[in-house]
Amino acid sequence: MTRPINIACLQTRPMPDFASAWEEARPLAEKAVADGAQVLFLPEYCGGLKTEGAAVAAPSAPEGDHPFLREAQAFAREAGVWMNLGSIAVDGPDGRIINRGIMLDDTGRVTGRYDKIHMFDIQLSETEVYRESERVAPGSRAVIHDTPFGRIGHTICYDLRFPMLWRGLAQAGAEMLICPAAFTKKTGEAHWHVLNRARAIETTRFVVSPCAIGPVPGGGECFGHSLIVGPWGEVLAEGGTEPGVMQSEIDLDDVDKAAGRVPSLTSDRHFDMETPDPERNVA
Repeated sequence: MTRPINIACLQTRPMPDFASAWEEARPLAEKAVADGAQVLFLPEYCGGLKTEGAAVAAPSAPEGDHPFLREAQAFAREAGVWMNLGSIAVDGPDGRIINRGIMLDDTGRVTGRYDKIHMFDIQLSETEVYRESERVAPGSRAVIHDTPFGRIGHTICYDLRFPMLWRGLAQAGAEMLICPAAFTKKTGEAHWHVLNRARAIETTRFVVSPCAIGPVPGGGECFGHSLIVGPWGEVLAEGGTEPGVMQSEIDLDDVDKAAGRVPSLTSDRHFDMETPDPERNVA
């Protein structure tokens, strides 16, 4: 028995407003659907991204009246395709935005939401500083999307560095783990491939990570190299350094095969953490 699914990552460039973001995404979505994709995966801040100094300044709107979301819903309905909007900026209750991932079914209905938990607050150098939490309110719930194709655990960008979130999603039944991203070029060159492969190996799950590519309006640059990684850690597809569509047919039954070979998700043991005491006598 097999459970094949044709999936596509849209590797888009960061755009400063809703209209240009949709103009960037739509032709790639059309190409993916024409080539047989059943589910489309878009990057983090696919609805628009720019920066102001160290802060994220993504264009935002209420979810119920979000221009990029409305366009994507209409496209999903017309094309009869499932779409994962890696994340869009949604107005939050405290004046900050919410970095929210959204799952759409093939009628354009919102079937799930994930608000990014871990904020990208780092200083890479004296001149390259990022403070996502200045303008973005973090989420607090892990999310699995139920689809006709399988169960999809949703993470976003910086979440990639927190393996216990991924382990929890896999142990809760996710068969595919996604990490839409706008990974910086500097950290991407150092860590992107190894982190994605590690998360796949640790969880014995497919990892699908569409990443934006190119300069960010206002400053910064996204790494690209969108990835589809198999549950044994093998890279099945890689997006390179140009905008485009990265498409692959995967078989979700491979998850059970990998988990049967290395059943680490069922082998957790509890332990105490001990601080070494040089004065203690050892029998």
